[in-house]
Amino acid sequence: MKLNHPIVEQSFAIIDSEVGEHGLDQKEYAIAQRIIHTTADFEYLQLLQFSPDAIQIAIETLPTQIPIVTDVGMVRKGIATMITKTFHNPIITAVETVTTALPGKTRTETGLLKCLEQYPEAIYVFGNAPTALLALCEQFPHLNPKPTLVIGAPVGFVSVLEAKTALTQTPVPQISVKGRKGGSPVAAAIINALLVLSWEGKKDSSLIG
Repeated sequence: MKLNHPIVEQSFAIIDSEVGEHGLDQKEYAIAQRIIHTTADFEYLQLLQFSPDAIQIAIETLPTQIPIVTDVGMVRKGIATMITKTFHNPIITAVETVTTALPGKTRTETGLLKCLEQYPEAIYVFGNAPTALLALCEQFPHLNPKPTLVIGAPVGFVSVLEAKTALTQTPVPQISVKGRKGGSPVAAAIINALLVLSWEGKKDSSLIG
């Protein structure tokens, strides 16, 4: 089964023809390529940050149907089709797990704290809510077990840089976007790329075996 639509493959070919030199390895580039397809912004080649083994951890854990916690519904919608084509991981959306916010917190932040209690080892994906990402980083020293992987790609001006900086200071396996850029489509593109890499790796392994 082909995971990518022919138009996506055509777009990838155009991107490949226009990309100059970059310092990404093959798997890192596959993630950047899908983000560029989503955004038409080649700057992401320089904005992505990967902790050691983050991609490999995703490749190995996604087939186990590890839960994926998204901050908002737009990220969930962005990955739902690829999830259905691949490993059928449960998707939980933090903001939708609660109806009201705790005092002094946003609803997404409140939902995130609830998700950390219920799904501590999930993959956490942030494309919209920097306050929720900050909440995760603040809780990190107290978490046991801890998230398997965090994708930090919120977009905007308020608390975004602070949240991304806080993430880089935690030892959690992570993929993040430097600066103010990001957003739900970018976060979804990262997960979708990881799903494809994992699916293709699993398929190649079965052929070898």
